[in-house]
Amino acid sequence: MKRASRRSDRNAGALAGSLMLAPAVMALRAPLLAAEARDLNPWRLETTRAVSEKLAAAAEGMVAAQLSLVRSTSTFWLELYGGATPSLLTGVAFERAVHAALKPAGKRVKKNYRRLKTRA
Repeated sequence: MKRASRRSDRNAGALAGSLMLAPAVMALRAPLLAAEARDLNPWRLETTRAVSEKLAAAAEGMVAAQLSLVRSTSTFWLELYGGATPSLLTGVAFERAVHAALKPAGKRVKKNYRRLKTRA
């Protein structure tokens, strides 16, 4: 039980670290979005990229969370018959689902930070 807890803490720390870059990404992206808003060009690259990345991360996160919960549901009886408390009852399954849902957003924030930092 302790090993899963440590791994969960590590995953939570890594996820929090990558999501903490979100304000920096917003600060780096704001001047680009403002410049695109003034431009008459209908093909606003940064605006389109920002919206499409958020939609893709949200879709990936929803699928990942659902798959995580399906996996936990499928092992419910195995855990119960094995003498362990099922992860669906202890909340571990939902913690895994939340981490799975936020992981794509964290990856995108890190990639955006690296890309925008070199551009600034």
